Amino acid sequence: MSETTKSLNFIEQIVEEDLVNGYAKDELRFRFPPEPNGYLHIGHASSICLNFGLGLRYNAPVNLRFDDTNPAKEEQEFVDAIKKDVEWLGFKWDTERYASDYFQQLYDWAIELIKKGKAYVDDQSSEDMAAQKGTPTEPGTDSPNRNRSVEENLDLFEKMKNGEFAEGSHVLRAKIDMASSNMLMRDPIMYRVLHKAHHRTNTDWCIYPMYDWTHGESDYIEQVSHSFCTLEFAMHRELYNWFLDQVYDESKVRPKQREFARRNLSHTVVSKRKLAQLVEKGVVNGWDDPRMPTISGLRRRGYTPESIRNFTDTIGIAKRDNLIDVSLLEFQIRNHLNKVAPRVMGVLDPLKVVITNYPEGEEEWLDAENNPEDESAGSRKVPFSRELYIEKEDFREEANKKFFRLKLGKEVRLKNAYIIKAESCTKDAEGNIIEVQCTYDPKSKSGSGTEESLRKVKGTLHWVSIKHAVEAEVRLYDRLFTDESPDTHKDKDFMEFINPDSLEVITGYVEPHLKEAQVGDRVQFQRLGYFCVDPDTTSDKLVFNRTVGLRDSWAKIQEKK
Repeated sequence: MSETTKSLNFIEQIVEEDLVNGYAKDELRFRFPPEPNGYLHIGHASSICLNFGLGLRYNAPVNLRFDDTNPAKEEQEFVDAIKKDVEWLGFKWDTERYASDYFQQLYDWAIELIKKGKAYVDDQSSEDMAAQKGTPTEPGTDSPNRNRSVEENLDLFEKMKNGEFAEGSHVLRAKIDMASSNMLMRDPIMYRVLHKAHHRTNTDWCIYPMYDWTHGESDYIEQVSHSFCTLEFAMHRELYNWFLDQVYDESKVRPKQREFARRNLSHTVVSKRKLAQLVEKGVVNGWDDPRMPTISGLRRRGYTPESIRNFTDTIGIAKRDNLIDVSLLEFQIRNHLNKVAPRVMGVLDPLKVVITNYPEGEEEWLDAENNPEDESAGSRKVPFSRELYIEKEDFREEANKKFFRLKLGKEVRLKNAYIIKAESCTKDAEGNIIEVQCTYDPKSKSGSGTEESLRKVKGTLHWVSIKHAVEAEVRLYDRLFTDESPDTHKDKDFMEFINPDSLEVITGYVEPHLKEAQVGDRVQFQRLGYFCVDPDTTSDKLVFNRTVGLRDSWAKIQEKK
């Protein structure tokens, strides 16, 4: 086995083996088939990257097909959001398809199955049908309607289609094997009656096909060669193949279903139903809330397409479900933003500093490097004046030798500026420090080349000039759940693990040039973390979201708790 073959994941090996065993390369076609009943999440990103990645690897077309067979839950809003997410991740589909494109063909094939005695209309209650299903160890029993005549079934199915029956009163079932060891093969439902308008076909149909009937037949119509699903569909493969057997023409490509494992992310949930609950109950502010694991939420938080693609590449494709620590995703965004995000200065918990020997009313504009990781990023000018803000935690009246920030009688360097020394401080009535008086060394300007500027001091602080600072709303986002796997507790609801501190909104102060920042711009607030300009930003109000801190501090915080 060559080194190249060894590096292939098992899905790629399946494709390679099929090419060796007779598949023509120009017959390869893949698809990504989301249901438009919610926004895509980080778990979908793995499937997107897998299918579109295969398309790029083999120069094969990839369809974007919407599995829109349930008008009760599907909306155009979700279709639009899904298309935006796939494009944002950097992928292009060959054709945009919908299961609803095939409603007529699926109906025609269903008629053929009835005529062949392989499908029948059942008007029992759902409870009766469930009771007849049997158990994994006991066979099911036949429906009393299983042997209806072809003529009667055709008549009833026509009435179902015409809307003459109430919802839930009649279904069309495939006639397979009520004693099958695979319970999915025990006369599965193919159609149900739904009196709801569809986002594309409106009220043209009163019956809608079930997923298992639609999935493989849609693959076949589109001539998809490989249909990759998550592991919960492994038991469905037998049914997928049975349905294909009923329509397959040997002159055409026969789709092959294979399964791979879900990748669940720690400290969140990726069930669309549970994500919808978070939205509906107001726990979060919509599907694109930056605490959500949705692709739109990650985008709003400041994640990049590159970081998500790198994350999916890192976790790979597996045969067993497992839980991926969210810190791995956070590592990928830190790694990418470190290379591309401009460095700026912002103060989130301000403490006033007055440089007593700096001339009143004077200001100067200092050179600041935009990104030490990127020489082409250039530099910018930052204003310096007598009165500044620093972070409160960066000053102490007294501190031990391990505190390398500002303390009385000691020096620090202000980033891109001067060395200052704390001389005294002022307190309010409660004893809180509200101002620090400092002196500066006028010959110590960064980059000036003087002997004083080369003097080594252990601490370097970020700062902003009060006179020039721009006020900004800063949203400090954290993990949405305190538990790493909140929806796996049998005796507790996942909502019990909501992190009460998942969002803190504060007022910060940033460099003046950030007033021109555009929605979506990503920056590093030096010494604090990576931040992104939120869509709530207006000409009068700047809003930043914290994407991620500079380091993974979550584990240490939880240990202390």
